[in-house]
Amino acid sequence: MTATGARTNHLSPRRAAGAREDVSLPDVISRILLEFKILAVVGLSAKPSRPSHGVSAYMRAHGYRVIPVNPNIESVLNERCYSSLEEVPGPIDVVVIFRKPEHVLEIVEAAIQKRARVIWMQEGIRNQKGARRAREAGLEVVEDRCILKEHAKRFVTEGI
Repeated sequence: MTATGARTNHLSPRRAAGAREDVSLPDVISRILLEFKILAVVGLSAKPSRPSHGVSAYMRAHGYRVIPVNPNIESVLNERCYSSLEEVPGPIDVVVIFRKPEHVLEIVEAAIQKRARVIWMQEGIRNQKGARRAREAGLEVVEDRCILKEHAKRFVTEGI
């Protein structure tokens, strides 16, 4: 409730003219998953037991191009691994973040330079300054959601 007693919607707060809506709305997430197919996964691990590895393998199996970004490994999922977003050649649609929240702002800055379209912070990752900076630069932002789970509940039919 606001001071005037009006109910507010925490999923879609009013923003200044020209700012993007909160993309946690289901239809916006669906559009992102349908429209953007090049994922740079920051913090992708070579260990199959790690969530970043499983999520990336799933997204790749569902037609997405996965670009690994991790300075500690040379390759993963049969793809060359880049040390930073700046090193990735070509376009990036979505920057999927598997790093601690304190690293988000620097990743957002690199994503802006690469002209990415979306910042996707995986489950457990939120960073208000990073999200605000991304939105100010015109990127869409998803926080604290698993891209695999969001894709599966929209596009995967059991038994197929």
